[in-house]
Amino acid sequence: MKTNLKTLLLIPFFALLLFSSCQDEETDITPQEESEALAAESELTGLLFSTSIMDGSSDNIIDNASCTSVKLPITVKVNGLEIIIDSEEDFDVIEAIFDQFEDDEDELEIIFPITIILSDHEEIVLNNRDELEELIEECQEENEEDDDIECIDFQYPISFSVFNTDFQIIDVVTIENDRQLYRFLKRVKNKEVIASLNFPITLKYADGTTVDVNNNQELARTIKEARDLCDEDDDNDYGDDDFTKERLDEYLKKCPWVVYEFKRNNQDNTAQYKEYALNFKENDTVTMRARGGDVLTGTWSTRVTERGALLKLEFDTLADFTLEWIVYDIEEGKIKLYEAGGNRIIMKRNCDVVINTITKERVKNYLKECLWRVDSIRINNISKRIDYIGTPLKFYDDDVVKLRVEGELIEGTYDIGLRDDKITLKIDLEGRPDLKLIWVINFLEPGLIKLTNENSKLILRRHCPDEDEDIDYISDVLSNGEWVVASYLDQGVNETENYNDYVVGFNENGRLFAEGDGNNYIGSWLAYRNNGLYLGLNFRTQNEPFSELRHRWKIVEITPNRIELKDYNSNGEIERILVLEKN
Repeated sequence: MKTNLKTLLLIPFFALLLFSSCQDEETDITPQEESEALAAESELTGLLFSTSIMDGSSDNIIDNASCTSVKLPITVKVNGLEIIIDSEEDFDVIEAIFDQFEDDEDELEIIFPITIILSDHEEIVLNNRDELEELIEECQEENEEDDDIECIDFQYPISFSVFNTDFQIIDVVTIENDRQLYRFLKRVKNKEVIASLNFPITLKYADGTTVDVNNNQELARTIKEARDLCDEDDDNDYGDDDFTKERLDEYLKKCPWVVYEFKRNNQDNTAQYKEYALNFKENDTVTMRARGGDVLTGTWSTRVTERGALLKLEFDTLADFTLEWIVYDIEEGKIKLYEAGGNRIIMKRNCDVVINTITKERVKNYLKECLWRVDSIRINNISKRIDYIGTPLKFYDDDVVKLRVEGELIEGTYDIGLRDDKITLKIDLEGRPDLKLIWVINFLEPGLIKLTNENSKLILRRHCPDEDEDIDYISDVLSNGEWVVASYLDQGVNETENYNDYVVGFNENGRLFAEGDGNNYIGSWLAYRNNGLYLGLNFRTQNEPFSELRHRWKIVEITPNRIELKDYNSNGEIERILVLEKN
C-alpha cells in the first residue's frame, strides 16, 4: 500500500486549524446499514475473533506451548548459562546456544515465578515447573490446527459503532490492540452489544505488506484467503528450522536471496560478501552473482536430521560458502544459516534482483526507463558528489545522453560496450571530464546501478518524478512563487542575517536562483526520494553565503508557505537547519 506522504507533509500546516475546529465535535461516523451489524454466530464474527486470539508460538522454545506466551522479562538458564530474556530477539540467543554443539544435550531451566499470558489474553502467575506442565497439557498437540489466525492482523486503531435496539448509534468504541478486540468480540458473541465495524480499515500480512478493505464482505474474504498464507509456527521450537524438506526447498526457490551478513571461521567477511545474491533453482543448481557482476554456478541440497534442517552449498571457486549449514532461523523474508566454528550467513529475500548475466540490451533498456541521479561519484578516490547535486541524467534511444544543469540540457553521447567479458558504460558530456571514463557495470537491480573504473566509483539511482505524487507536490509548492531564508542554524549558530534581502526561486525546469544585495546566484535543484524525501540545492558558487547551502537536505516539513530542511551527520545528529518561507 502506498503511504500518502502528501497528507503527512501537510499535517503541520493544518494542525492549528484542526485543533481549533475539532475540540468540541463528536466523532463523525458514516451511518451503517442494519445488515452490516455483526451477528453473534456469523462467519465474520468468528473470523474476527480468531484474529484476536493471543498467538503464543513465538516463544515455544521456552514454554513448548502455542496457546500460552511467557510475559517478558524472565530469567532462564540455557545449558547452564543464565540469561535475562527481555525481548523476542533474545530467543535467537537461546537457539544459537542450542545449535552450538551437535552432540550435547540441550537444557533450558526457567527461573520461577513467571507470568503466563493465555490465549484469551488473561494473565496468571506460575510458581514452579509443575504448574507450567499442567497448563501445557491443556493445550493442543504440537502442530495441531488451532483456532487463532496468525497470518493477518489489524492495523490498529480500529473502531466499532455500537447501536441500541432501534439501530441508533449510542457509542463509538476504539480498539487499540488484540486484547481489546478479543474482549469486545466476546461481548458481541454473548449478545451483550450490537455493533458494526467502521470502514475503511487496514490489515497487515505476516510479510509486512498491507491491504485496505471497505466492507464486511471484503473483510471476510481477505481474512479467509490469508489464513494459510504463512507458516504459523505452532511447533515446539523457535523459528522454522524444523521445516519439512519440501517446505524449505519451496521457500528457498521462491525468490533470490541477498547476503546481509557473513562470517566464516570467526572472521567477519560481511564487507567482502555483502550484496552477493543467490538464486536456488529447480535442478539443484544455485547461481550466485558477485558484486563485480560475475555469475558463479554451484549446487545445493537440503535434508532434515535430528540437528534440524540443513542446507548444503558447493562451489568450485568459492570455498567460504561451500559448507553444510544449519538453518537455525527463518523469519518472513529472512533466513539465517549457522555452523559450529564461527560460521554464519544472514540473507534477505529480494524478488527484484536479477541474477542472470548483465547484457548490453538489458542495460540500455534499463537506462532509458527514467532519469538517473548521481548519488555518489569518486574520481581517483576523491569525492565529486557535490558537483552533481540537482543534475539528473537522461539516456535516449539514439545513444544520446543529456545532463540537466541550471535548467538547461547539456547534450552528449553514451555507449554500452564490452571489456574483459564485462558490460561497460562510456559517457561523453562537454564540460564533464569526471564522467568521461569507461565504467564497468558491476551491480544492477531496480533503482540502482553501481559502476567502477580502477580507483573511481559511480552510483546512479533511478529518479521517476512522474510516478511519485509526493515529488510532484513538492515541486509544485517550490515553483509557485519566491522564497526567503527565514532561518539558518549552523552547529547551533544563527546565521540567518547573512541571507537578509535575498529572495530564492525554483523554476520548473530545475533552475535555482538567489537575488539580492546586488548579487545573483544561479544553480540547480531537485526534489527526490531516497528512504525519505530530499531537496538537493546546488548553488554553483564558491562564495558565501550561498555556497553553504550547496547540499542534499532532508525535507522534514513542507506546506504551501514553509519548508523546513535538516542536515544530519553520520551519527544521526542534526548539524544544520534551513527554513524557507514564501516571500
